[in-house]
Amino acid sequence: MTAKAVTHLNFRGDAREALTFYQAAFGGDVTVVTYKDAGDVREPAAADQVMFGQVATADGLCVMAYDVPSDLPWNQGENAFFVSVRGGTAEETAAYWEKLSEGSTVLRPLGEAQWAPLYGMLRDRFGVTWVLDVVSEYNA
Repeated sequence: MTAKAVTHLNFRGDAREALTFYQAAFGGDVTVVTYKDAGDVREPAAADQVMFGQVATADGLCVMAYDVPSDLPWNQGENAFFVSVRGGTAEETAAYWEKLSEGSTVLRPLGEAQWAPLYGMLRDRFGVTWVLDVVSEYNA
């Protein structure tokens, strides 16, 4: 498998509804991991919001989405998306991370996550936020 870039949309409480809408438009399968599922509940009222979500079709279309936690800044249209690079192996993902991280601000260090063997987030020197992970099947 080779890495691919995936649009990662950011919402404030509407990610599940958006994913349902995109599935209705494109078909495919929806995956939703809540903050509660991932053991990362910062605010009890947001426990069932989407920490990791995606719609993926058999022909390769993929859109990811999540609900930005209330303790992080978010303004619709200002921080509306990330670029997500999903590698097939830890080695591949780590190599991309090493190159992208030059001059960047690391938002989440590259490491194991509830839904992936390797995951990290950084803002590059141009202000673009990148999410890198290793593709894996999530089992809740």
